[in-house]
Amino acid sequence: MFRFLSTDIPAPLRLRRWLIARRWCFFILLSLGVLAFLFWGISSHNLFLRISVWLVFAFWLVTLLQVVYCKFFPPVVTPLMIRRFFQNRGASDSVPLRDSYRFVPLESISPLLVSAVDCSENYKLFAYCRGFLFKGLCEAYLSNQHDGAKRGGSCISQQTAKNCFLPHSRTLLRKLIEAYYVVLIELFWGKRRIMEVYLNIIEFGPGIYGCEAASQHYFHHSAASLTEHEAVLLAASLPWPLSANPGHHEPYFDRFVNVIHRRLQDYTPINWDTPLAELDLQCVEESNRGLLFFIKWVLLQKFKHNKQV
Repeated sequence: MFRFLSTDIPAPLRLRRWLIARRWCFFILLSLGVLAFLFWGISSHNLFLRISVWLVFAFWLVTLLQVVYCKFFPPVVTPLMIRRFFQNRGASDSVPLRDSYRFVPLESISPLLVSAVDCSENYKLFAYCRGFLFKGLCEAYLSNQHDGAKRGGSCISQQTAKNCFLPHSRTLLRKLIEAYYVVLIELFWGKRRIMEVYLNIIEFGPGIYGCEAASQHYFHHSAASLTEHEAVLLAASLPWPLSANPGHHEPYFDRFVNVIHRRLQDYTPINWDTPLAELDLQCVEESNRGLLFFIKWVLLQKFKHNKQV
């Protein structure tokens, strides 16, 4: 019955299977809760309650269908593409809706770009985390408290959910819905599909979406032929897609390029064929610090700040 926890299976693989089983249990309990809420609301005589229940059920069903569709088919258009199109509509430098959007399978993308993006965004932890890197959130929170520039703490799964399904608004509601989408794509897509969608929809410049369009635009060849330096240039531009140009280097851009190059020196490329059997226990421990760790960390920082004041 508990074969996936058997002691004759390597410890990293048992841990990963346990995390996957826990995610499925969460989704099943969530689905049962939504259905129970639905039946309870239908039987109620309160009209407002019944409407609310149906809205919750419709949201759950639509989001589930969205995630399942994008598991097998490329996203037709993203909220960011629509936003960029209407931002500069009618201007001389207006951004096309999706003329430069070319979705290609992961096999047609250089593994060097996958490695560079992982080093740039998550520093080797993408294959191990459960959709959230709470340590990164803690570091971003601390940085934003003391520095003028705002720093994000989202991992690749969070950025994929945001770019694929949600508008780029800075609200608590959007972050909560984003977390819900992250749970769904981690459950239904898996790491390989998340990386594939991310590299194909992320913005690399005005009207340039996806690594294939970016590679053709900046280097005049396909994403499969990217060299290591070209891959690093594209990965370094992701935090500033509208201002950082891989073909024109600013000092802050060059510093980040050097950081990614250093990280790549001791980086082990992700093996999509056997991702479970080659887990690094230290990376697993580092990436699976949970929500309680984040809450305790934030409270500790608040306590230190109040004590200093």
